[in-house]
Amino acid sequence: MPHADTLFTGGVVWRGPGRSAAPEPLEVAVVDGRIAAVDADLSAWHGPATEVVDLAGGMLHAGFVDAHIHPIQGGLERLACDLSEGSTREEYLELITGYAQLNPPRGCDASRSWITGGGWAMSAFPGGTPTAAELDAIEPIRPVLLYNRDHHGAWANSAALALAGITAETPDPADGRIERLADGSPAGTLHEGAAKLVASVAPAPSLDDELAALLEAKRYALGFGITGWQDAIVGDYFGASDTALVYRRALAEGRLLVDVTGALWWDRDRGVEQVPELVARRDALAAELGPHARFRLPAVKIMADGVVENGTASMLEPYLGPLGETEHPRGIAFVGGQALTDAIVALDAAGFSAHVHVIGDRAARDALDGFEAASVANDWSSRPASDARRHHLAHLQFVHPDDVARLAELGVTANMQALWACYEPQMRELSVPIVGEERAATQYPFASILRASAPSTGAHANSGMNARPVLCAGSDWPVSTPDPWQAIHVAVNRQLPVDDPEFDPEPLLPHEALSLAEALDAYTAGSAFITGRGSGDPEVAGIIAVGAIADLAATDRDPFAGPAAGIHATRNVGTWIAGRRVHG
Repeated sequence: MPHADTLFTGGVVWRGPGRSAAPEPLEVAVVDGRIAAVDADLSAWHGPATEVVDLAGGMLHAGFVDAHIHPIQGGLERLACDLSEGSTREEYLELITGYAQLNPPRGCDASRSWITGGGWAMSAFPGGTPTAAELDAIEPIRPVLLYNRDHHGAWANSAALALAGITAETPDPADGRIERLADGSPAGTLHEGAAKLVASVAPAPSLDDELAALLEAKRYALGFGITGWQDAIVGDYFGASDTALVYRRALAEGRLLVDVTGALWWDRDRGVEQVPELVARRDALAAELGPHARFRLPAVKIMADGVVENGTASMLEPYLGPLGETEHPRGIAFVGGQALTDAIVALDAAGFSAHVHVIGDRAARDALDGFEAASVANDWSSRPASDARRHHLAHLQFVHPDDVARLAELGVTANMQALWACYEPQMRELSVPIVGEERAATQYPFASILRASAPSTGAHANSGMNARPVLCAGSDWPVSTPDPWQAIHVAVNRQLPVDDPEFDPEPLLPHEALSLAEALDAYTAGSAFITGRGSGDPEVAGIIAVGAIADLAATDRDPFAGPAAGIHATRNVGTWIAGRRVHG
């Protein structure tokens, strides 16, 4: 019997889907970066060079995998004008003022020294639309561009709007909207594609800036026990550079550590003619680094629609109030109908995993129509369970009941951003209701999706594409915190913690709550599968089992032992990647 490099003892172990109903008082031995033994007593594995980790009553679990995250964008915002710690108009203005004072313009031309960042909430402003005048009072000369929390809109000052040439005569782009004053001039809030008008004239971060952002994001994520992720946009989005270069540099310098898959960006202004280009990018990287490198490009991200708050989510029924009186009363399908079907069929045929953003119920239905067409055209029934294509729908805020079962039947995974499954202040505090009661009762139906997949074990089920996870999970950071325990808390309780300033005593559709085991499995094994490291893959993570990669995390308590209302208080105290301690 070899001696363990690391031996975990003194706590409980959550092994993963189907292995137990609760954490068990087990010990875990790690040798050469993999789990070598899991048993009640592994004292025989203790050698003179073994590092013994005393869990002190806490829980050891597989490292979290964030299946939908924007780490470089998040890192850039943490290093720029970061508004994520604020929640009111006054707090945001104070944060912006402080940042401007600490970061004065350099050089002789202040108009070229932009202030960028983001993290503000629509609920802090009347109608969800802050104004340029509020920023002008702080910065009348330097251009300012600040994205909101969901990154489907931005706040610009007059200097930034002028540099972009936006006036009362500027038409709304096809995929966005410019908020306007009574005379038609821009008010300062830009929705969706309208934000690109300003972003296109703002200075792009350098490769060094983006590397610093990636390293900051990695440090931040490791602190939460996150050992891998899928970057939900790799490509030219809102003028962003090709972040694949940043990952390759970090990997070459030995500084990446985490396991990363990237979702290449689907240009919604083009069609299937772009597929050969995407294939070439994927295959070139695999040829350079190998198929199992810590950075891979197996997926393509399609943003099918926008978000509900600004009326760009694609809905089956019209919005209520002013949003229903716009040019697009049912929202905007950025890629929908036959165009979305063609894209999914072509990507699937090319061996890609389709990662589709869907918020509205019409977008969800369009995407499922596309997957159904792909299942026939590309003969999914003949594929083995180990097939590398891992299709998933992200967000799923509104899903028509008729479409819940279709998702599971097709073997498409629901990628849940569980932290959003509570009454969002943006929805509650806008001046008028924007969706009817029947539509509101279909939000984030994660439990229904899971129950529709029978027989199921944890977050897994047998489905039309063989045995595949029904649920995976992500944060969409910097839209919301990357801390998985905050998201898991809401997945189980369907409301924020009592001490949260945005707490609502009424849970959102409590019948859609998951068990702690289901939510934890989704954030570990489910997301590991989506990133190509599930059961049956050459490299297995997301579970604690002999032979699996020792990507692990430890908590300060057993979250199963306390009340569900206290899950959010769980803290990560240690993170290991391939058996190497990287945090704590």
